[in-house]
Amino acid sequence: AGGGGPGERAQPRGAFDLGAQSGRWAAFLERHGLSCEEAARLLLDAYEYRGLVKHTGGCHCGAVRFEVWASADLHVFNCNCSICTKKQNRHFIVPASRFKLLKGADNLTTYTFNTHRAQHTFCKTCGVQSFYTPRSNPDGYGIAPHCLDEGTVQTVVTEDINGKEWEKAVKEHKTIRDMSKP
Repeated sequence: AGGGGPGERAQPRGAFDLGAQSGRWAAFLERHGLSCEEAARLLLDAYEYRGLVKHTGGCHCGAVRFEVWASADLHVFNCNCSICTKKQNRHFIVPASRFKLLKGADNLTTYTFNTHRAQHTFCKTCGVQSFYTPRSNPDGYGIAPHCLDEGTVQTVVTEDINGKEWEKAVKEHKTIRDMSKP
């Protein structure tokens, strides 16, 4: 981007020459009613998240909304630790880069206990925890599949995890720590 050599046409910062694809790009934008940014996001998502689907979801009252890129076939953990048992917290894990809070940051509050590594976020209005930061994956999110909007989940496989013996369970689990890696 930028130009500036003799005989070169300077382009605005961030602009790029599409060459022979210019007409095709303009027709694509017009046909789909997209801005350049929206089209770029669509194409980047399709490339970067190949094989994944965009799920949307949120809390009960709608104050908190999010989107997450994950498989249509979910691997959900059913943990028996004290808090997951009380809340019936079943979740699947994604990297932070595949999660986007769309609205409601100011309507979230957080509960922690014991090691204070897990960040149990929930809506201040309705009390629903639609996602949280798990102790096992502080670089990712645990998403409650029951808080996803309908239409994008194909299958759910549930795996019990012994959260009552958390350190032992996580040490013995072959893949849980890698689930939040991009």
